[in-house]
Amino acid sequence: MATAKAMTQAPLVRTGTGTDAASLPRIQPRRRPRAAGSIRAASPASSCAGAAAELPPPLLPNARRRGLEPFWHGGGFSLGVDLGGARTGLAVGRGVTLPRPLTVLKLRGQKLELMLLDVAQQQEADELIIGLPVSADGSETQQSNKVRSVVGRLAVQAAERGLRVYLQDEYGTSIDALELMISRGVKKYARDVKSDAYAAVMILDRYFSSSGQGANIVLPRQPELQDKLIARSKIDAEIY
Repeated sequence: MATAKAMTQAPLVRTGTGTDAASLPRIQPRRRPRAAGSIRAASPASSCAGAAAELPPPLLPNARRRGLEPFWHGGGFSLGVDLGGARTGLAVGRGVTLPRPLTVLKLRGQKLELMLLDVAQQQEADELIIGLPVSADGSETQQSNKVRSVVGRLAVQAAERGLRVYLQDEYGTSIDALELMISRGVKKYARDVKSDAYAAVMILDRYFSSSGQGANIVLPRQPELQDKLIARSKIDAEIY
C-alpha cells in the first residue's frame, strides 16, 4: 500500500450550503505559541520527529512562500478541510480576505477522498490544508491518528493529480467558528449545519495568518510522485 510522510517547517500561512462569506473581515483566531524550528522530515505518526530535510520552494505551502518572497504571486487557491467522522467541512481562499465556506460533505472512505480532490480542482486549488486535531497542550490524540491515516492515503492520490496536502493544527477552531457564525448573524438553527464549513474557514484563516508556519506537508514516499509534485508546482507558479 502506498504511504506518505509528514514534514514540518520553520516560521518565516463552487459548491455551497447557502453561506456567503467572501467579503467577511479577517478575525484573529485562537492559537498557541509555537516554537520555531527547521523543516524536518517526520514519520506519519508525528510531525515533530525525524531528520532535518529542507523542502524545495515548490513544496512549500503557498502562504509560506508568499511570506518568504513578497513579490511571488504564484500558486492557486487553498482548500481548507475540517475532517470529521461523519461530516467534513470545506472552505476556500487565497489569504486576501477571510476564506469562504463552501459546503459540508457527508461521505466517508474513498468516496470522500475522491470528492475532496474533485472539489480542489473545481476551485482551482493546488493545495489542501487539512485540520489536525490536538489537545490543548499540543499533544496528539486518537482522533489525530485517524486523521493522519486518511490524510496519508489522500496525499498519494493528490500527488497523482499534482496537488499538495498539508496538516494544520486545528485546536480551538470550532470555538472560533461558532463566534464567527454568531458575529455574522447565522441563526442558531443553522449553525449545526454550517459549523463544519466554518471550522474549515478558521483552519484556513490560521494558516494564512501564520504565513503557513504551522502547515506540515504530507509527502508520498514514492520519489516519482514527489518529482511530479515539484514539476506541477513549478508550472502552477507560472500560470497564476
